[in-house]
Amino acid sequence: MRGAVLHAPGDVRVEDREDPRIEQPTDAIIRLSATCVCGSDLWPYRGIEKINGPQPMGHEYVGIVAEVGRDVRTVKPGQFVVGSFFASDNTCEICRAGHQSRCVHAQPMGGIGTQAQYARIPLADGTLVATAAVPGDDLVPSLLAASDVLGTGWFAAVAAAAGPGRTVAVVGDGAVGLLGVLAARRLGAERIIAMSRHTDRQKLALDFGATDIVTERGDEGVARIKDLTSGLGAHSVIEAVGTQESMMQAIRSTRPGGHVGYVGVTHDVQLPGMELFFSGVHLHGGPAPVRRFLPELIDLITDRTIDPGKVFDLSLPLEQAAEGYRAMDERRAVKVLLRP
Repeated sequence: MRGAVLHAPGDVRVEDREDPRIEQPTDAIIRLSATCVCGSDLWPYRGIEKINGPQPMGHEYVGIVAEVGRDVRTVKPGQFVVGSFFASDNTCEICRAGHQSRCVHAQPMGGIGTQAQYARIPLADGTLVATAAVPGDDLVPSLLAASDVLGTGWFAAVAAAAGPGRTVAVVGDGAVGLLGVLAARRLGAERIIAMSRHTDRQKLALDFGATDIVTERGDEGVARIKDLTSGLGAHSVIEAVGTQESMMQAIRSTRPGGHVGYVGVTHDVQLPGMELFFSGVHLHGGPAPVRRFLPELIDLITDRTIDPGKVFDLSLPLEQAAEGYRAMDERRAVKVLLRP
């Protein structure tokens, strides 16, 4: 099969990879209908996150089940399925508590690499959710978004306790932050402040339900949030970047007693203990338990209540994955969809 492989920073190649096969009786093989480039893929692409030799890329996926292991019971060949960027059994005590990304048997899909024509999905019964029917092509981008960026933005909004009567601020205008805006609106937030300096992303944030746009960042961004909230700060803040500056901007934009939902993959973030102690801010986040939300998100998408697929502003054949990476790295695209 063909698949994207990162050989070195800035060097993505689509090349022949070994066809996946059933390795465990709980595995499934899917034929990818669509996959995409994630903002977190840019960390190794930029050389910030080190790799040891050529690395298959991709962890977001939707497609048709091609084959299942002998112990798989809940999905079958021919079904269209959506999965999460972590495989999970969905039955362990941690999963049952709603934290499937930290399942005791969790397996990261990034090591498998789903920017490809086919993929092996471990723990298929727990990981994959089948749609009621094979969806029309127009729904595929939104269902793909549910595999990570929508599920992650949704978790960020839930972790930040977004809801009726609350003001939500969103730090980060990538796909996760933008879909965090959508999630906060769906959860009933009264006011949603999107922090963005880019006109195209500001427009998408407004389309998804933002009520205010703040262009400032860092301390100036914090001051602007305070100005908009009678000096108190937001009730809920979504942190969707993962840098020291973005994390501190999120914490300092939150009122005492408020909540920060952080889902940006952190790089060298250090929290000042005394400032955090006196902030009175709740922190909750980490790798999103996307599997917890998939059934609800699939229903919202298939009945066309939400349209998260609008976050994809560039669609390319899988063979042009390198251009997709360049477009996102250069901020010419919010999120790139790849068609195998």
